[in-house]
Amino acid sequence: MDLTLAILPALVPSWTSVAILGTFFTYLAVVGSILPGKVVPGAVLQDGTRLHYRCNGLLSLLLLVGLLGLGSWMNFIKPTIIADRGLELLSATFIFSVLVTLLLYAAGLKSANQSSSLKPHVSGNFVHDWWFGIQLNPKFMGIDLKFFFVRAGMMGWLLINLSVLGRSILEANLNQSTILYQLFCALYIMDYFIYEEYMTSTWDIIAERLGFMLVFGDLVWIPFTFSIQGWWLLKNKVELTTAAIIANCLVFLLGYVVFRGANKQKHVFKKNPKAHIWGQPPKVIGGKLLASGYWGIARHCNYLGDLLLALSFSLPCGISSPVPYFYPIYLLILLIWRERRDEARCAEKYREIWAEYRKFVPWRILPYVY
Repeated sequence: MDLTLAILPALVPSWTSVAILGTFFTYLAVVGSILPGKVVPGAVLQDGTRLHYRCNGLLSLLLLVGLLGLGSWMNFIKPTIIADRGLELLSATFIFSVLVTLLLYAAGLKSANQSSSLKPHVSGNFVHDWWFGIQLNPKFMGIDLKFFFVRAGMMGWLLINLSVLGRSILEANLNQSTILYQLFCALYIMDYFIYEEYMTSTWDIIAERLGFMLVFGDLVWIPFTFSIQGWWLLKNKVELTTAAIIANCLVFLLGYVVFRGANKQKHVFKKNPKAHIWGQPPKVIGGKLLASGYWGIARHCNYLGDLLLALSFSLPCGISSPVPYFYPIYLLILLIWRERRDEARCAEKYREIWAEYRKFVPWRILPYVY
């Protein structure tokens, strides 16, 4: 009871937390529109149209981190401002996610646009339509909101980690475990923005409508739950052996190779179906489905890379508590559920071609596991 009473006031958003969130979104909207970046065509939609995405996320992130570093050096901004207001920012972001998805729901109902991006898909069930969304690619002031929110979530994750790192340094609590966790996450997030154009060919961007599920996942779930390990290491000191450090690095590297390799192969195949994979012409099932490289080893092999990376973020915390393993456990459940959804959609979309692909690649996520 005492703990609950202590936490509840911290969950009430302050005007400072609202200002931080508003400034962050405003920054992303402005620099995302004006900074140079590669313009990447998205997937061709059902009506033959395709969106174009300005992939300047890496430059936006580096500029933001530079500005925050300069502000901290000049004593304009406390480096621990996010870590000091973590629960406030969590609740403020959650409330924002609810409000913005209600607005998206209302705007979708009023839409008369019949394009693939803006055509409303209404089941009549409010919870279903609010949760999964009504429109595929809604925009606000010319900004593609789906692409914007996932960018905000990935940047927010790094900013939370950097603020927690700042507190670790100020509290003289920096050790090998914290360094490993921060390094792995920073490399993963930087890699995301280096290959940001690959996001344009993912299922979330191509097929998922924008509702609470995606907005909450991008703005709340990614930054605030993926950073649990950093918060945990603030209060729990873990000493790793040399063998544990090496093993952790190997898990991260293996996860990265599989994750990035599989996603790159799929993205390149969609752009150029004749591009060689591992030095050989690709094997294609029915002229549509890639069955070479990682995609010839296991269906959704990229999920295996995701899981190994998630595990590598938690291993620096040791094994004394299940709390730091929330992310990989959650991700395992999520990806199994998503893989089942993907299987059902692909079976409906590709029919006999998908059945042939399943015979050629019988394993799901993990090789030799049906």
